[in-house]
Amino acid sequence: MSESRSESISVFLADDDARLRAAYRKLFERTPGFRFAGEAADGAEAVRLVTALRPAVALLDVQMPGTGGLEAGRRILAGTGTRVVMLTTFDLDEYVHEALTAGASGFLLKNASPAEVLHAVRAVHAGNAMLAPEVTARLLDRFHPRRPDERHAFTRQVLSERELQVIRLVARGRSNQEIADELCLSLETVRTYLRRTFAKLDVRDRTQLAVLAHQAGLLHDPR
Repeated sequence: MSESRSESISVFLADDDARLRAAYRKLFERTPGFRFAGEAADGAEAVRLVTALRPAVALLDVQMPGTGGLEAGRRILAGTGTRVVMLTTFDLDEYVHEALTAGASGFLLKNASPAEVLHAVRAVHAGNAMLAPEVTARLLDRFHPRRPDERHAFTRQVLSERELQVIRLVARGRSNQEIADELCLSLETVRTYLRRTFAKLDVRDRTQLAVLAHQAGLLHDPR
């Protein structure tokens, strides 16, 4: 039995490419478990419609005429509970790290396959990051560690050494299963550690956690 509308994931799209909007609209309208909530050709219209419609996930093109995707994403994240995913042409778009810092749940390449698009939206809706592990490390290399006196408050007084180990592996792009294998933990134990660190550090997904770890220089910490 297919999912009802109330159980479907509502998705909004903002992109100035009409052909891409048509392709995504058709994809979400024809796939059980999803509902296409609306679309916009620029960031200002996206902010207005997302604020009114409150979709679960908004896909925003990084570069659009007028108000771009970054600014639109900041406004949407500040004013709604909608999760934001940035659309980009290149896997290391120079603006993507700004989007992650602003709170976006990740990014999606415009040439992604339909299956990859659907997987990404499901992952983000479930509260996960949708950066592929092999892309995460390369992308997060763009974040330069802050000086020690500027580091975030997640220190050894807040997190256990095991939690720090998990965070380091997340920041290196490891999947939950890879973390479990490397640390000889069960998959559920890894998930428990992640839930604890999300709560302690007030982050909502592993992407933000990885960004924070890189900015704090945690991967450069010898201990």
